[in-house]
Amino acid sequence: MATGSKRKTPPGILLLRRIRGRNWSPKMFRYAILLITFIAYACYHASRKPSSIVKSVLHPEPSTKPPREHINTYPWPVGNVFVKEEETDVDHVNKGWEPFNGKGGTSRLGEIDVAFLACYSLGMYVAGHLGDTLDLRLFLTWGMIGSGFFVGLFGMGYFWDVHAFWFFLVMQMAAGLFQATGWPSVVAVVGNWFGKRKRGLIMGIWNAHTSVGNICGSLIAAGVLEYGWGWSFIAPGFVMSLGGVLVYLFLAAYPEDVGFPDINSNSGKFIKRKRNIEEVDVEVAGESSGSEPGYEHKTGVGLLQACMIPGVIPFALCLFFSKLVAYTFLYWLPFYLSQTPIGGEYMSVKTAGNLSTLFDVGGIVGGILAGYVSDKFKARATTAATFMYAAIPAMLVYHFYGGVSQTVNILLMMVAGLFVNGPYALITTAVSADLGTHKSLQGDSRALATVTAIIDGTGSAGAALGPLLTGFLSTLGWQAVFYMLVVGALCAGLLLTRLVIAEIREKLGYVDEGNKPNLISSFVFAYENVFVDPLI
Repeated sequence: MATGSKRKTPPGILLLRRIRGRNWSPKMFRYAILLITFIAYACYHASRKPSSIVKSVLHPEPSTKPPREHINTYPWPVGNVFVKEEETDVDHVNKGWEPFNGKGGTSRLGEIDVAFLACYSLGMYVAGHLGDTLDLRLFLTWGMIGSGFFVGLFGMGYFWDVHAFWFFLVMQMAAGLFQATGWPSVVAVVGNWFGKRKRGLIMGIWNAHTSVGNICGSLIAAGVLEYGWGWSFIAPGFVMSLGGVLVYLFLAAYPEDVGFPDINSNSGKFIKRKRNIEEVDVEVAGESSGSEPGYEHKTGVGLLQACMIPGVIPFALCLFFSKLVAYTFLYWLPFYLSQTPIGGEYMSVKTAGNLSTLFDVGGIVGGILAGYVSDKFKARATTAATFMYAAIPAMLVYHFYGGVSQTVNILLMMVAGLFVNGPYALITTAVSADLGTHKSLQGDSRALATVTAIIDGTGSAGAALGPLLTGFLSTLGWQAVFYMLVVGALCAGLLLTRLVIAEIREKLGYVDEGNKPNLISSFVFAYENVFVDPLI
């Protein structure tokens, strides 16, 4: 779309203006932006959960499961308020679904996961550039509707009695391509409305949409599972499409679309223009020459230029391993819970799906905590690396002691979720938004979606690799899977070492007053030159 082409004000906002007789204030628009993008990306993640819920239905392992009367359907502390007894015919379910119920079924389940995530990762790079050049509202709308359509088609394979592996593979690949439109778009929209001040905390709270989406997707998919596993895909797909309609009607992707000027990327205040505009409750951050505010599209940056922004490559590689860990839990935790005795008992498929949502509850806390800490100390890299290192003992303790009892399992699962999802949430939100408005960029360039796509696209390649490896490693035992996760978390932390040292040097100062090197600065300098530089 050429520069200078016009975008339209969302029809829902035009209708509200006619009803109210005046425009919303900037503060009200900001609240609306956070809410709509929160709902939108929660829908994206909700539509990704069904495959993890139905894994044990598509590929049951009856030889490892005890008789029905020994399956714990009511785990503490949620009891029958959270999980109702499954009415599904267990003998029928245990037959599985061809082509996933035979030998190598877990490998095929891993293959459709990697097909989805590989297309998601590749599509991200294209989607990011398009998001910086096209109307984000329309781009996000069609992405959500298309994604919901193909997720629903996957579930239709149950009703059409489809058993061809290629059908499920193609549906997942198409859904992955449409899902790639989501993250660059929502981060760019939030970045368009908010500056760097308190961005970590704001986006940490806002990023709870990932965990809320996972929880809602799990509950929806598990709730309709008794009517046939196809409904576990159709229901979230339908909700996803409804979310697309909401975005089309009410999402103001840019302040200019609703009569306000640009946002100063540092202060978060509106930039006053030379031309007269309505400035109700607008905070002015000084004069700035420019064109008339309104519907103009600004020039986006290229992938190569975005990659050259300091910090983009290290954070992108860190996210590769961070998402490898996070998405392994996303896709395989319900299956792991259903196949592992906890307190001497096995869980039903539905119970395992519902209980796995508590991992995401811990993830919500982790995302908010990581955002707050990184804002407080102005140290994004140090915060992310610290969380990744802490995730290593948390995952090992969960694996070795999670089977003691359901109480212990729940507590350790939430702690693991806190440390695993904390850095993942921080990098994909505040870090991406910071780098997308980096001072090295020209002021008239839009790079938010492109930078976000590079970072999250690289991370999504790791997200594809983790579930794929799990499909193979799980046949050797779950201990092998957890060792893989430990290696992934360690690599994620190490890749930020240079940025961590740079942040520490900035905070402590390279020398004390009088230009005399202090002990800490000397140690940091020696560590960087001895251990870091030779590796680069």
